[in-house]
Parts: sequence; C-alpha cells; structure tokens
Amino acid sequence: MKRLLLAEWMCLFVFLLPWGAQAAACTNLLVTRGASVDGSVMITYTCDGEFHPILRRAPAAAYEPGDSLEVKDWSGKLLGKVKQVEHTYSHVGLINEHQLAISETTFGGREELRNPDGLLHYWTMMQLALERAKTAREAVRVMTDLVEEYGYRSTGESFSIADTREAWILEMIGPGPGGRGAIWVAVRVPDGYISSHANKARVGQFPMNDPENCVYSENVVSFAVEKGYYDPKSGEPFRFCEAYCPATPKNQRYAEARVWSIFHRAAPSLKLSADYHRAVPGAQPYPLWVKPDKKLSLADVFSLMRDHYEGTDYDMTKGVDAGPYGTPNRWRPMHWMVDSVEYAWERPISTQQTGFSFVSQSRSWLPDPVGGVLWYGVDDTYTTCYFPLYCGIDSVPESFTVGTLGKFSWDSAWWVFNFAANFANLKYSYMLPEILALQRDIEGKLLEVQPAIEKTALELAKSNPEMLRRYLTDYSVTQGEMVVARWRQLGEHLITKYNDGYVKDEAGEPQEMGYPESWLREVVGARPDQFLLETKKADVPESELVD
Repeated sequence: MKRLLLAEWMCLFVFLLPWGAQAAACTNLLVTRGASVDGSVMITYTCDGEFHPILRRAPAAAYEPGDSLEVKDWSGKLLGKVKQVEHTYSHVGLINEHQLAISETTFGGREELRNPDGLLHYWTMMQLALERAKTAREAVRVMTDLVEEYGYRSTGESFSIADTREAWILEMIGPGPGGRGAIWVAVRVPDGYISSHANKARVGQFPMNDPENCVYSENVVSFAVEKGYYDPKSGEPFRFCEAYCPATPKNQRYAEARVWSIFHRAAPSLKLSADYHRAVPGAQPYPLWVKPDKKLSLADVFSLMRDHYEGTDYDMTKGVDAGPYGTPNRWRPMHWMVDSVEYAWERPISTQQTGFSFVSQSRSWLPDPVGGVLWYGVDDTYTTCYFPLYCGIDSVPESFTVGTLGKFSWDSAWWVFNFAANFANLKYSYMLPEILALQRDIEGKLLEVQPAIEKTALELAKSNPEMLRRYLTDYSVTQGEMVVARWRQLGEHLITKYNDGYVKDEAGEPQEMGYPESWLREVVGARPDQFLLETKKADVPESELVD
C-alpha cells in the first residue's frame, strides 16, 4: 500500500505560497507543567499568513511491511517516498491521541543552507512526528532521524514540542544544496519556566554534556566553523542562534519584540528592557526562558497570545497611524520608504494575517482522550474565540473544514470571523468592546464547565470507552459550531448597528458620533485653514473700499 502525504493541512503550507517571508510568520509560547496553575503542559501556535486554513483529523492506521508514503509538494510534484511504520497514531490538527502537540515558527536563517535536494519540509516532519511519537523526546528523535535519512528541505525552523510532562524546543537548519541531514539542537524547557520564539532562532549557548536536557547533531559546531559562521579562536562561546540566524535590527524588531512582550507581561518583575528588540548597540539578548511571576492559567495563556503592545511605548492602538478609532492593524508591506528612508510597522503577536491559532493542553493525570485538548480558533487571536477539541474525538466541526480564500462564505468559520474582524476596523474603538464581550462570555463559560464535562468523561472512560469517544466528539463539535453561529449573529449585529458610520442607539435610531477630539486636532494641525467654517476677512486697501 502507498499512502499519499500531500499538503494535508493548508495551514502548514504557507511557506510555499507566493506571499513570501511575511506568510511564514508565527508565534509560539511554551508553558511547563510547573509554570501552569493546574499542572498542564501548554504550547501555543499562531499560524500567520494570508491563507484559508482547513482543520482535519487523521485516524490511526495499520500498515504492512514494505508500505510507503509518497511525499508530494503543493503543486503535486512527487518528491520521493518515506518508509511507513507498522502503526500510526490519530491526530486532531496538531495534537495526537497521546497528548503530543507540536507547533513551529520559521526563522529562515542563512538562505544558502536551504537544501532543494532534501525530501522533508518542516510540515511533513510535524505530521510524521504526530503519527509516530508518543512523547516530546520521542518526537525529537523521530524528526531528527527522518531528516538524517531523507534530508531536510526547508529553511531554519524552531519547533515547540509538548507532552504531558515536558516541553522541548528543537531548532533546525539545512546543510545547503546536496548536503546530508540537517544541523540542529533540542533543549528541554526547565520545569517551572516558560519560553517563546517568533521567527528568529532563540537557542544560544547550550550544554554539550547533558543528554537528559539537551541533544544536538554531531556537526552543530564543526559545520559552523567550516562555513565561517563561528571562529573558536574568537574566545566567544558558541551560540546556535548567532551562528545560524545572526541578529539584525530588522529581525530583532520583527521577532524579538514579540518574545519581549510575552516575557514582560508574564514576568514584569524582571523589568526586561526593550533595548534588544530596538537593536540598541550592546543590549543583551533575552533569555531563552523565564520564570513567570505567577503560575499561568489557561485563560492567562489565551491573554498572552492577544497583544498589540498595549500599555507600552509601542502601543499600536495609539497615534495617528491607528486612525481616529485606534485600530492596531497595519496593512502590508511591513517595511516602507519615505524620502529614501526605510521604516517598519511594529509586528505584534495578534495580527489580521493569522490563519488559525491554538493553545494545547497536555495533562498527565487524565486519560489521553480527555487530557489532551486543542483550544482552537481562526483569524486574529485578539478577536477569535477558542473552543476545545479533545484529542480523543473522531470528527471535527464542519464549518472549520470548508471554504476557500477566493470566495466568501457564511458556511466557513474562517470567513465568519474575518467578517466581524474586518468590519470592526471601520470603528474599532466602538466595535471591539462588543467583540471582546462575546469572546469573554463564551470562553468564560467553556472554561467554567470544563471540569464538569471532564468529570462525566472520566466516568465513561472507566465503563464505556466507545461512549467516551462519542461524548467528547459531540461536545467538541457542538461547541465549535455554537461559536461560529454566535459570531455570525455578531457580524450581522455589527453591520446593522454601525452602518454608514452611524451608531444606532437602543431604540434603533442612528446617532452621529463624529470623531475623537484628539484625532480632529491632528486633522486641524495638518490643514489649519481648509476646514474653517468661516473664512478670515481679507485685508483690503482703504482706497479700494466702496461706500
């Protein structure tokens, strides 16, 4: 039997699409069980790019000796084959039946190290790890063994890998055209700490004699020396991130700012300076992990993934660039020129370009079908609504499995959320509170009932595993479709209440609300005479006056 391994999850194939580097832009947060309120291991993923995600569930499967997978690229070109294993595990999105979850961010790194002769792109490796591994350590081994045998095709990549007990970061880059395997390092996040990465390699110095907490390719240093990326005679310690993804003002602003935002909100006592992400000379890089000031709940993690630098000097809801109603969204391109000088918009965690995002929970004290949860949402993290997909389910909500980027449809969850979020840009400061109120209401209730849902699930786990699967599936699917239905209603409400720039009152009467005074002052300051209601009387010589 040959199994076809295509671009099965559209969300993971952004790299191949023509939008370039901006499309391969994601943010991850890793929370160890000692850093979470309830002992969950959690990782997050914002998969950012202009694409329409398709949520899928893959069932477990059995294979015969000699079976293989045909690996094709997005265009359908056959790249090669991978030997199949005897049994593969089921997975919902990016969490499998054993509560193993994986996410990623692309750091690119040294473009010359991309190997077009390698077989495996990063998204293929993620899928194969979910199908073949039960733990994070095993996933690291599966992924690195696969690239050693079949070659690595992508540019630099940072993976977050979580199971019920540990969270690991694996960073990998290719050997260049015709090279073998990949260059990589994997480190375990210490218990009680959190970590983050966002499109820039983050592993610096790492222990080379502690295999319980760090593993790496045997050529990780020697290859850098051979290529001239690192000089042992410099006296400087070897740092993976500097060898394979050197810091630049552009990638510090684009990537490290998001890491700083998560760290400074989770651990304000550290008083981490903004200097590094502003590329101030001599500023120290941010640590790979920090201990949060307090243990994080699931709701806290949702909140950390919702940010436009509010309350900081880089608050995207402030200033003339936010428009009269304080929208934090900035339209691409990120970089732009004025009078031959290059500028850049801030790059926040929350962006209108997000296709989907998730927060995964892996919990050691619960049976796998109940313990593993993917809290899933589509579009911008700030205005999405997360709902639970238990890893023991056998189907997913239909509205998250349909739709295309080329045509709007009320049947597509992604388009429903995009409608509300895009319309809100017209009067953001008015509409955002209504969106967040619904978000808080739904998410709050889902979190509140989670213990009761799982109490019933645990009882079924003891007596009727088949009924457990059906119970969790019905609950996950029902909540997903409920969220979409509520968001359709929200979109219809917003376009009715805020039509043509008016704001309808409780009686349905349109009110003229105008613009904020602070913004009107900006308008007047730019063109002080144009908007005067009465023109100043011109000076006329006395000899020309007519009696």
